Amino acid sequence: MEYIEKEDDDKCIFCERAERERDREDLVVLRGRHAFVMMNRYPYTTGHLMVAPYRHVGRLSDLKAEEACEIMDLLGWSERILRDAIGPHGFNVGMNIGRCAGAGFPNHIHVHMVPRWEGDSNFMPVLSETKVLPEILTDTYEKIMLAREADGPEKA
Repeated sequence: MEYIEKEDDDKCIFCERAERERDREDLVVLRGRHAFVMMNRYPYTTGHLMVAPYRHVGRLSDLKAEEACEIMDLLGWSERILRDAIGPHGFNVGMNIGRCAGAGFPNHIHVHMVPRWEGDSNFMPVLSETKVLPEILTDTYEKIMLAREADGPEKA
């Protein structure tokens, strides 16, 4: 309900999170040189992460090579950390480019890393547009941060 009822303020959450230094509050789990990883505050499922460049760009074709490479590296890191932290059976990875494609922030591209489990789909999203998450965001954040710590020096 928080997401549905919030006012549309045209602020870019990715630019805001990139500039601030409140990673725990903002659910930022890793910062690279050109891109960063953050949890989705309104996830499809537990552990839903997003990888975004720091730079405000809305098209893949506008990414610099080093940004594109780091985004892919951070996706690989995200997969490894999520496997260690919460043990999903698989992942959906994708982008929505442009508002008509479903992008909530069409002017700042980002890649979704969505953990999946055997039998994780249920009738709730279909019948009542309700998502059932078995864990609160801060608990998942802590698990991800523990897995990050156990992973050793940054390997993204």
